[in-house]
Order: sequence, then C-alpha cells, then structure tokens
Amino acid sequence: MTAVALATACAVIFGTADFFGGLATRRSRVLAVVVISQIGGLLLVCALMPVLPGAPSPAALLWGMAAGVAGAVGVVLFYRGLASGMMSVVAPTTATTSMAVPVLFGLVLGERPSLTAMAGIVLGLLAVLLVSRDSAAASGSRIGPIVSALASGAGFGGFFVLLKLAPAGSGLWPLAGARIASISLVVLLALVSRRTLRPLPGALPVTIAAGVLDMAANILYLLAARGGMLSLVAVLVSLYPASTLLLARYVLDERLNRVQIAGVGFALGAVALIALPPA
Repeated sequence: MTAVALATACAVIFGTADFFGGLATRRSRVLAVVVISQIGGLLLVCALMPVLPGAPSPAALLWGMAAGVAGAVGVVLFYRGLASGMMSVVAPTTATTSMAVPVLFGLVLGERPSLTAMAGIVLGLLAVLLVSRDSAAASGSRIGPIVSALASGAGFGGFFVLLKLAPAGSGLWPLAGARIASISLVVLLALVSRRTLRPLPGALPVTIAAGVLDMAANILYLLAARGGMLSLVAVLVSLYPASTLLLARYVLDERLNRVQIAGVGFALGAVALIALPPA
C-alpha cells in the first residue's frame, strides 16, 4: 500500500475519531476524555507491537515523547473547542493550521512547493479568517473555540513533524513514547488543577472508541510518513475534517450558514490544492 493510500485512510479514521471525541467531551469532562481515550490508544499500540516490530532506542522514545507533548496540548485544546463550538467549524480550522506547520517545516528543510501548493496555503489562511470571523459574530464575539482550534492545530502539526523525525526502524515505539508522555502530562495537569479524571456515566464507550480510532490513524500516519514526503502526507492527513463534517451533518444535523460553508469549503479546497502533484 502506497503512502498516499495510507495517508488517505488515516484521514478518514482521524475524522471519525474526532467525531467520537467531540461526542465524548459533550458527555463528560475534557481531561477525563483525553486520558481515558489515550490509555485506550496505548493498549492498542501494545497489542500491535508483535505485528509491527521495531528496535526500541532512546532516540525513538525521545522523539515520540516530544511528539506526545505537542499532541497532548493539541488534543486538549481541540476537544475543548469541540465541546464549546460546532464540529464542522472547529475541525477544518484545526486541520488548516496543522497542515501549515509541516509545510513550513518542509520549506525550512529545502522543499519547494509548486504554485498550486502555494495557492492552497493562501486559500487555507483565507478559510481560517472566514470561519473564525463568522463564528465569533454568531456567538457574540466569543472567539474561544476558534482560538482553541488554531492552537490545537499548531500542536498537531508539531506532532506530525516530531514523529517524522523518529528513526525509521523503530516500529511503533515512537507512538508508545508519545502516549506515555501525553498521558503523564494530562494527568499532571489534572492533579495541579485538582480536576477529576472520572468519566461521567455513559461516556466511557464513546471515549474508548475515540482513543482506539485515533491511535489507529496515528499508526497509519507513521507508516505513511516513513514511505513518503512529509509535506504530501501531512496535507493528505489534513483532509480528515471531511469525515467529521459528514458525521456531524447526518448524525447531529448541524447546520452552516453561507459564510461558514465558504470557509469550510476553502479549507478543504486548500488541502486538495496542496496535495496536487506539480505540473
């Protein structure tokens, strides 16, 4: 299976995981959802270690742990945004930001995107402005969910970059390190803030489902990133809001006005332009 196919499958599963994560945060506490979902993901990694073996090393664990810290910050802010704002607005905003970080990192490393890719970056920035402006107006000038989405996108983008830097022959050990670091960080945050990690009744199944799906998507991303260019793989993965939008539309019956539809469309168009091969 090619890197493109892996990244595309990753996007579909990521979007589904985010939908379940959004449902969980509406039924339970954000930190409880993050910790329990990530424990579920860690158990999946441990179960798949014999299937995708690799050599553990300090470098693999350290890069993974650094990615885990960035990802933990991203997921806490993302789930907070999903709990207080519309999934179909928060998810594309986060995706556009998380897409920009690996692209900029690729530029620093010497990658030169095509003209269509540069057009996609500009279109993505415009999408963020449209979506955030309308959301702020619709909620009485409250921009909290959009700010959370932008910050979480930066965290996810950092996660993609740091995980790519892990040694190629390390199997799933970087993801194990990432989950150990992220769980430890969120538990510490809960202790410092004196917040309980006990889920509310009825939230446990959907929380575990979100964590298992998220880790499955992470595994696909790791395999895709090892076999393809970071800028291409990360952009394809950033298409994940498409499945989130479809689920939010048909399961939750969420509605968007014209400006929001334009913003969401521009966000999806942006990642599509960047994914186009150069002429």
